[in-house]
Amino acid sequence: MKINTNRQVALITGANRGIGLQTAKDLAPDRVFLLLGVRNLAKGQAAAERMLSEGFEVETVHLNVTDPSTHGEVYDFIDRVFGRLDILVNNAGICLENPNAGGSDPSTISSEILRETFETNFFGTVAVTQKLLPLIRRAEAGRIVNVSSIMGSLTLHSDPSSPIYHSRVFAYNTSKAALNSFTIHLAYELRDTSIKVNSADPGWVKTEMGGENADLEVSEGGKTSAWLARLPEDGPTGGYFHAGQPLPW
Repeated sequence: MKINTNRQVALITGANRGIGLQTAKDLAPDRVFLLLGVRNLAKGQAAAERMLSEGFEVETVHLNVTDPSTHGEVYDFIDRVFGRLDILVNNAGICLENPNAGGSDPSTISSEILRETFETNFFGTVAVTQKLLPLIRRAEAGRIVNVSSIMGSLTLHSDPSSPIYHSRVFAYNTSKAALNSFTIHLAYELRDTSIKVNSADPGWVKTEMGGENADLEVSEGGKTSAWLARLPEDGPTGGYFHAGQPLPW
């Protein structure tokens, strides 16, 4: 049975904590029904229960971006209950390298780290988006947000004056550059539709991945993704943004 709701339906991957959970909270005031896509159902349900107690409309769905069987389960659930998906925030991501311990170089990084990073940050994200795109096409104005990073900017990495010029987390950086390419190509494919596709740099946030020395509190980490998820009809598509400002590819 489908739920008749005038609220937008949003799925955020990797949403039981950190930037993903904060993005959900930032979307909630705009009368959005939230679907928290999580690998660990127990942790996801605990997060959902906290949000429910605060008055949010939220449901947890089991979604592991590297497990295609869960993609189908989520598709079937959204199709059965809502019939469409208005917003997809591809937030799930990993970094297996430690920049504080020297990071990694392309000449020495293991193929295992490179492949595992790309499986989550790129291949899994592409697969989830492909699976759910038919549901997004049914929305009045679908929005796809790929959570990238400033570390995905090839322009800034190649500029000796850039603050990320000396960053040495090769697998993470290149996976985010690949994700940016996906944004560009998917936005082009969907250019004649009402769907908008953009990459978001949340900034350096004090999450488990970002560390305690990061610039931004978790409460600030979802703002760019939430903004791109709520773009008006005349908003951008095929772009790369942080805090409302474009970043160089």
